[in-house]
Amino acid sequence: MESTVASKLDALLRLQSLDSQLDKILQVRGDLPEEVRDLEDEIAGYQVRVNKFDEEIAELQQTIANRKQGIKDAEKLIKKYEEQQENVRNNREFDAITKEIELQKLEIQINEKKIREANFQIEQKNQDIQETKNRLEERQKDLNTKNAELQVMVDESEEDERKLNQEKEEATKQIEERLLFAYNRIRKNVRNGLAVVTVKRDACGGCFNTVPPQRQSDIAAKKKITVCEHCGRILADVEQKVVA
Repeated sequence: MESTVASKLDALLRLQSLDSQLDKILQVRGDLPEEVRDLEDEIAGYQVRVNKFDEEIAELQQTIANRKQGIKDAEKLIKKYEEQQENVRNNREFDAITKEIELQKLEIQINEKKIREANFQIEQKNQDIQETKNRLEERQKDLNTKNAELQVMVDESEEDERKLNQEKEEATKQIEERLLFAYNRIRKNVRNGLAVVTVKRDACGGCFNTVPPQRQSDIAAKKKITVCEHCGRILADVEQKVVA
């Protein structure tokens, strides 16, 4: 049996009431959840930076190892050429071997320079790592503090939040998909999270713009879904005026 408009509006009001109670629980936590997420992101960024420095140092250490091997190879060649010089047959061969020895000595100098440069870079990166780790440690302490504060708040409201979410799950099942989509879209687009409101003191309970008497009669009759012409919120009922 298809639900009446009145029952649909009542279901929407019920869902709004539950969401508003959940919103209040989240409001008590304030900016803490966002601060925790920001700190977690910042710490993750520092960890990535440290890992990157470690990788760069490993590459520099490999470069140093390669350069040291280059020096050893050049020294072997120099020794070999010096032995050959003792057995040359003419000045041209002597000069050619001398040039090869000079080239290998130059190669040694270049390798030694590159090693010094790599060691300097490693030293700088180690300093960067230490500074980054210090900042990471500070942020981790901040995160631990914020997490502890947040956990206290979560623990205090955990049972209420669990019950409200269970009730919300049941309430959601009573609402057709089209209306639920509209409800969630409106909630997302309004600042106070009120997608379904009542008319109070002749005004919309969401934006407080005046609702004409005839429109109020239509809303009170609950024959159709009515939205505020100013803010787009669903107007589910009209508050009864207290007669003095």
